[in-house]
Amino acid sequence: MKRKPRIALAQIMYFDIHDKNNLQKILEYIRAAKRESADIICFPETCVLREKYLHHGHPLLRIIKEECKKNNIWCIITDDFMHKKKLHNTSILINRKGEIKGLYRKIQPYAERGVTPGTRVKVFNTDFGRIGIAICWDLAFSHIFAGMKKLGAQIIFCPAQWAYEEKAHDKDHKRRELKLLRSLILARAFENLSFVAFCSPYRHEEDLLCYSAITSPHRILKEIVDKEGLICSDINLSELGVFKKIYPGK
Repeated sequence: MKRKPRIALAQIMYFDIHDKNNLQKILEYIRAAKRESADIICFPETCVLREKYLHHGHPLLRIIKEECKKNNIWCIITDDFMHKKKLHNTSILINRKGEIKGLYRKIQPYAERGVTPGTRVKVFNTDFGRIGIAICWDLAFSHIFAGMKKLGAQIIFCPAQWAYEEKAHDKDHKRRELKLLRSLILARAFENLSFVAFCSPYRHEEDLLCYSAITSPHRILKEIVDKEGLICSDINLSELGVFKKIYPGK
């Protein structure tokens, strides 16, 4: 297991190359992450299809899996998947061989009509550490992250499309919501003594926050705001043992 894995987040613009899917953009960023020597790349929530939903044998997913194999990289893809006639917002974890090694279904949908909530926290073994996955509004629920910590998660990925309610703020809506979002990400990292990687899309909707960040329990390591791009950071997993000694009982 690598003690200093390198992780990448792709804050991509949706559907600016092809109006029905985002396949070419996803493939482009997988290759870019490989050039940056990343071990894993995470994409935002619902990033593949504009319409309908995916299934595990979907042609677009097969192409993404093959690209991961070509580039010897792990990948997290999140979209709506149909399973046993139920629609779930689902993250798929793909390994370096292009195989699906796990999936996580969002436990806390925000306002997605027709989406069935998941029921289980998941943590996965990789060749660079134990990782957990949450999706978007899950970030607001500390018990979900505590459950991943209990299962040994060292890095928790959170693909998202984080929108805000104007009625939640009397003024400076976007600035205040961004401050709140940063605080939530750092709080989840600190309270669980884990690294957290939060990944959003870049879109022009007024109520959407275009913000992605990689955080340690103490600080933001890399972030990107209001633009498209790839951010990467080396993660020193040995720091987690040091933090546990500093903060007994956590």
